Amino acid sequence: MSDQPVAVVTGAYRGLGLETCRQLAERGYRVILTARREHEGRAAAEQLARGGRDVRFHPLDVTDPDSVSALAEELRGTFGRIDVLVNNAGIFPDPAPGTPESSILAADLDTVRRGLETNTLGALHLCQHLIPLMQDGGRVVNVSSGMGQLSDMNGCCPGYRLSKTALNAITRILADELGQTGIKINSVCPGWVRTEMGGANADRSVEEGARGIVWAATLPDDGPSGGFFRDGSAIPW
Repeated sequence: MSDQPVAVVTGAYRGLGLETCRQLAERGYRVILTARREHEGRAAAEQLARGGRDVRFHPLDVTDPDSVSALAEELRGTFGRIDVLVNNAGIFPDPAPGTPESSILAADLDTVRRGLETNTLGALHLCQHLIPLMQDGGRVVNVSSGMGQLSDMNGCCPGYRLSKTALNAITRILADELGQTGIKINSVCPGWVRTEMGGANADRSVEEGARGIVWAATLPDDGPSGGFFRDGSAIPW
């Protein structure tokens, strides 16, 4: 099998995930672009590959245990290992911020559950299946948000906020359990980015937002683990 490093990016057919795939491929990684929407994901991977990048598609629904297991088996059989996991797949399940329905007092618990299933438990399940495929130099990036910072927690949007706060806890727990290995795991806030989720008024480009993710995915051996970062700089939990 090739020594070329293998990176898996979830929720990657557009936005931050797609740009993360592009930047990693341009750094020499063999990238597995995954997405729940097979047609769009396959088209996105083919578009990147046409530029000479080593990118291939694999379908993945992070909320479906069978889909996660199938991805792990494919990676094990094809590559024998992975080097990078970017847990980028995510949803914003809440009503629009500023509306009465976005208050935690009005929150529909099914909406909160949907946020946790995708943004938190989906990432945890991927970690459980794919970290065992990593060798000592593995890197895990959990794409989080400033809306999950307890130090700057405001009202509204509990489905999203709770899911990202819990994702940050997963980062801390895994970093402690993996502390005696060379595997590093960090949370990254890409900032407010002009994506479908972030909207056209966001102040950062997709390229800017993805750079911090790629920084954490390509850390040197003496890089940090168990931290929360934006643009490569630590931010409060």
